[in-house]
Amino acid sequence: MSDSANSSASLRERKRVATRGAISAVARSLTAERGLTGYTVEEVCEQAGISRRTFFNYFPSKEDAILGHVDDELPEEVFDDFIRGGAGSGSGEVSPTLFQDLVELSLKMSERMSSSEEETRQLIGVIKKEPQLMLKIIGATEEREAHFASVLAAREGVAPDHPVVRMAVVTLGGIARHASMAYFSEGNTRSYQDLLMENISAARLLFSQPLNLPSTDSPEGHQ
Repeated sequence: MSDSANSSASLRERKRVATRGAISAVARSLTAERGLTGYTVEEVCEQAGISRRTFFNYFPSKEDAILGHVDDELPEEVFDDFIRGGAGSGSGEVSPTLFQDLVELSLKMSERMSSSEEETRQLIGVIKKEPQLMLKIIGATEEREAHFASVLAAREGVAPDHPVVRMAVVTLGGIARHASMAYFSEGNTRSYQDLLMENISAARLLFSQPLNLPSTDSPEGHQ
């Protein structure tokens, strides 16, 4: 692909991201002001400067527009270096730098979160106003975790259901959620990165402790 074609594709993607972001911003603002049933998709389109058809090209419903799109929170370019970090390991083997690279990836993603703090606080306010959105959030979280698992699997050359991949998703996801709750809690003065690293360090200390694993022999094996 030529440089001009790459540039055009990049411009189109930036426009798509900007449009998605504008739709979500309007939907969140209207929900915070009027509640989920207090406005129409047409009003979102009018304020975002798009057609109804364009809205549904991006989101299937107002609820989805409020939560945003997984690609905007987890853009592919953020993962390029992370995926390349596993290139030296053998097929099916977990790379020795996986944990270090996961921490660095988490910090890069936290920079994006800090830059959109106002949007995140607005989303939290909307969820408090419309608690039924939590069902959507649960589904969106599962989608994001599946996406993250696919990225990890691609990096390590293993299946998405590999035990290390599953535990990395669960562990890092739990740590990030706990850090987010503390970061957005009333009266917090610490940075998200500081809270994130505190939790990661605590988890690393916990899992570095000695462990005597119980026997996995089946009952039939004992005489």
